[in-house]
Amino acid sequence: MTNTTVRVAVDPPDRDLVEAVILTGDEDAFRQLYRRHTPRLYLFVLRFLGGAEMDAEDVVQEVWLQAVRRLDGFRWEARLETWLTAIGLNVARDHLRKRYRRGETLALDVTNLPVPDQPVAERIDLDTAIATLPDGYRTVLVLHDVEGFKHREIAEALGISPGTSKSQLSGARRVLRRLLSSVEEENHATY
Repeated sequence: MTNTTVRVAVDPPDRDLVEAVILTGDEDAFRQLYRRHTPRLYLFVLRFLGGAEMDAEDVVQEVWLQAVRRLDGFRWEARLETWLTAIGLNVARDHLRKRYRRGETLALDVTNLPVPDQPVAERIDLDTAIATLPDGYRTVLVLHDVEGFKHREIAEALGISPGTSKSQLSGARRVLRRLLSSVEEENHATY
């Protein structure tokens, strides 16, 4: 009988990587955090901004700059992902406010919004409807139904109660159903 040793590479937990970045400025640890969290953060910001890729890239870059500056103040009361998403939400909102003040508008580019396994027409209708939701509704809907956050995590990220998160989600779904049913009625009327 032969003894075989199997080595499994295990990614270090976020806490270990954050400590390495804070204590020694470990660039490899930062790269691991960046690679681990950026894809989901980017998709969240992209959806929040209505599919504007260049704006989403700028926002994500600013999120990481702010996160690194404030990393030593992170207390692990929430997951790192939740904390980064909260920063992303605030930076994205600031970005939209600045554009609005300058009189710019974001062109809704629904072709860039990722929603797998749906026919294109349905995906465009859904993404357009989500983009028209009021800010609070849209934010909670995207965090809960798209990103998979729990109401407790949403509450922590947004500084609201879990009950408010549930109420916002309920309202978002109600408005979304109404919007999508009117789009469906229009589509049937044109054929």
